[in-house]
Amino acid sequence: MTNFVDPKLVPKRKLNTGVEMPAIGMGTFGSDRFTPEQVSNAVAGAIRSGYRLFDCASVYGNEHLIGEVFDAAIKNGEVKREELFITSKVWNDMHGEGDVLLSVAKSLKDLKLDYIDLFFVHWPFPNYHAPGCDVDSRSKDATPYIHENFMKTWRQMERLVEAGLVKSIGTSNMTIPKLELLLRDCKIKPVANEMELHPCFQQPELYDYCTQNGIQPIGFCPIGSPTRPDRDKTADDVADIEEPVVAEIAKNHGIHPAVVCLKWAVQRGQIPIPFSIHEVEYVSNLRCTVEDPLTDEEMEALKTVDRNCRLIKGQVFLWEGAKDWTDLWDLEGTITK
Repeated sequence: MTNFVDPKLVPKRKLNTGVEMPAIGMGTFGSDRFTPEQVSNAVAGAIRSGYRLFDCASVYGNEHLIGEVFDAAIKNGEVKREELFITSKVWNDMHGEGDVLLSVAKSLKDLKLDYIDLFFVHWPFPNYHAPGCDVDSRSKDATPYIHENFMKTWRQMERLVEAGLVKSIGTSNMTIPKLELLLRDCKIKPVANEMELHPCFQQPELYDYCTQNGIQPIGFCPIGSPTRPDRDKTADDVADIEEPVVAEIAKNHGIHPAVVCLKWAVQRGQIPIPFSIHEVEYVSNLRCTVEDPLTDEEMEALKTVDRNCRLIKGQVFLWEGAKDWTDLWDLEGTITK
């Protein structure tokens, strides 16, 4: 079986700008387990395999190496720049006035690009934590969500679009109450919201809110992120690929349960961004979007797998006086102060 999947066959999603985006991409977060070199090597292999969407971020610490891969692939004629869809994100410590421009400038330089297709605010807080810190770590400067401050950051994001440095802007790790305020006050709407999405954490209310408002959901941890950092693991977590319904569907199709999770994601309508350094896995992830779809009955069965099991809880972004990680996610329908 060839290791190349024709990008033209991969489904597309149309954003609220009219631009099309591949329905699956490759994430580039090494999860504290893989080196920047391993990640960039995987990106190089993924381009050769037919991937065109790559989800990057300044905080991942590997954009400078990924940029070398993009530059070489374009110069070698493997791919044209306009065929790639590259995202990046401004990190929490760069929300201040003038800092968003500095952040995108560094990402553009590191990625060796003239523009970024989609630029996200990584988290809706300026709450910073040191790389690799303990889950109980707290920054003395951390605060709850302050909408006025977020809008100052968003205005800077809008200016990036107006300047042509980025084609579109998006949010990440948002909630419905926060998005309601943003949509009320923004000049340029987010085209996408990056959020945790997998069969055991389907977030139907937030998913529906996004789609009803023309915001494309992009799903991280699409197979339940078994290689996520140890600090993000708790005793109550469940493993999507071990769920009996997922395992049974995988058996019926003769595929790995992880591939079932990705087929479900693409057919549901979100854009999953799985990561793997292994060619056999990332090729399989891409190929699953163009062959052997799940049946309507299987898609219905997978609705029953939802356990409301959030894996990336964000504890390190909590502020002094916060109750616990649930304060980050506005579970009562109002913004936690």
